Amino acid sequence: MLSVQPSIDARLSAIAPGFRALSIYVDAAPLVNPQVGETVLASACECVATGGPVWADAHLAAWDEVFKRFGAKPKRTPCSAQALRKRVQRDGVVPAIDPVVDLYNAISLRYAIPVGGENIAAYHGAPRLTLADGTELFDMMKEGELAHESPEPGEVIWRDDTGVTCRRWNWRQGVRTRLSAADSQMWFILESLPEMPLDALCEAGDELIAGLQRMMPGCRVEKNRLGFDL
Repeated sequence: MLSVQPSIDARLSAIAPGFRALSIYVDAAPLVNPQVGETVLASACECVATGGPVWADAHLAAWDEVFKRFGAKPKRTPCSAQALRKRVQRDGVVPAIDPVVDLYNAISLRYAIPVGGENIAAYHGAPRLTLADGTELFDMMKEGELAHESPEPGEVIWRDDTGVTCRRWNWRQGVRTRLSAADSQMWFILESLPEMPLDALCEAGDELIAGLQRMMPGCRVEKNRLGFDL
């Protein structure tokens, strides 16, 4: 079984001193119950409509402040959890995309936490959270075509040996490592700040794993905690 060893640049402790995360690697099994993702996504949208966890607003506001510290403008480029939540508050739902993507979006909505899902087999080297120097390449779709851009110097990014896999911490994922239920090696990262209780972070990870195990019985899972508040 592959072991994923993500790393965090120590310089980020000044930007988000209480940052902690769960890293979950999954060796996938055949997809038996794909409906799990859409079902839990619909339930999570209902949870948002009724207000969600009591600490949701404080946690997402804390992410806004973290984004501002490295020069991002959260009203224009919010953290992924904020963007999803606002979409549900506006439209009532988030449409189903893919069973696994639906599942991790559901966890993000239910727990007001940024959740990334990656095809780790497409990575070159280990994932690392760091500050961009501005020369890295990020792949994206623009007007239906694959295009590349570079992050701003000092921007917080996830990257591998080839380039950026997610810009502005957790705002936008790249194309190369995009995850789907067809992938055999999956990596998830659940990112939190102190405004979210630590036991809620652990619960969110357990719920993601439980959903994956219902969806693909027999999948193998490796879970680790990382960050500055262990």
